[in-house]
Amino acid sequence: MQKTDLNSVKEIMLDFASSTGLEPVKSNPRRYLWTDAFAVCNFLELFRQTDDKTYLNLAFQLVNQVHHTLGKHRADDPRPGWISGFDEGEGELHPTKGGLRIGKPLPERKHNERFDESQEWDQDGQYYHYLTKWMHALNRVSQVSGNPSYLRWAIELAQAVHASFTYAPSSNHQKRMHWKMSIDLTYPLVFAMGQHDPLDGFITYSELQAAAKDFEQLYEFNLSAEINDMAHICRGQSMVTNDPLGIGGLLSDASRTAQLIVHDFSYNNLLKTIINSSLPCLGSFVAGNSLDLPGGYRLAFRELGLSIGLKGVEKLHGLIKENPDLFNNSMQQRVESLLRYKPAGENIDQFWINDENRKYSSWTDHKDINMVMLATSLAPDEFLRI
Repeated sequence: MQKTDLNSVKEIMLDFASSTGLEPVKSNPRRYLWTDAFAVCNFLELFRQTDDKTYLNLAFQLVNQVHHTLGKHRADDPRPGWISGFDEGEGELHPTKGGLRIGKPLPERKHNERFDESQEWDQDGQYYHYLTKWMHALNRVSQVSGNPSYLRWAIELAQAVHASFTYAPSSNHQKRMHWKMSIDLTYPLVFAMGQHDPLDGFITYSELQAAAKDFEQLYEFNLSAEINDMAHICRGQSMVTNDPLGIGGLLSDASRTAQLIVHDFSYNNLLKTIINSSLPCLGSFVAGNSLDLPGGYRLAFRELGLSIGLKGVEKLHGLIKENPDLFNNSMQQRVESLLRYKPAGENIDQFWINDENRKYSSWTDHKDINMVMLATSLAPDEFLRI
């Protein structure tokens, strides 16, 4: 990483810590699960780059603050305490067993209230794809710190939300998933299934399963049933998307899948499917020239998701070259085709690091998530590791 990039990441993340009430601590911190998952990985990456424990401690503090903010009911909710229903002591031991709130500004829609799509975006609840990002962040904290508690919380989170988000339709034995659940996980808020949620769950559960083998305290945890469920839900699901954040997610998943293959998971066919799905999506998006538009017509965090994914392609290419016995020549050629789009990721980073392009409401309305994901794109290694 260039020194200028490292300095930019430091500046971004320290500003994020201050403005959201992480450090110095505010009594009503502004926590949002997706952004905070990326932020934890960024603090870990800064610790890895600098060996300054300030950043490691910020990662610990952020995990603690997320659990005590998003693991508990909102201040405007008449229900007190942990959303799991645990008492204070049990909740401290198992802060993720009830899932974690998104952190949206408005209260969740009640079970008997009319669905309003435009308002639903701003209403609280639980999103599956945010929860998997948090599972990944907790695993990274365990790997860096050597403390198994964080990984245990990630596995308990996986078990809790999997049981609530998945269901078997009465007309079909193949399970499906809800996209958004209530804060207490008792009823769905959005019935539709997120396109890549089953894939993300399958890979994230596999990551946690692989990591648990490194801690003898976690031998009793087993996600085999959940992994098998996700494998069945994934079957027949199209991965094709024109959304840059979705494409970037596929590319990041490809990188994680390759790492799982190196860890003795037989996921080569899955990796091939992800790559074959990503390539035409990426080509189509870049050919659309949306990256030539001014900042007011663009959503930074969606583009930065793509840029992060393209950094994952570089990691994927390196893994294939280092392990020729695990990956065939055809796989390498397809990944090299993906690498041709590396300049698109570099252009995204350079565009959004320019202050002039951050004056639009498309940036300022989503400042936290935009800044944190820009930092991830500039220093992606910790986020891309399993």
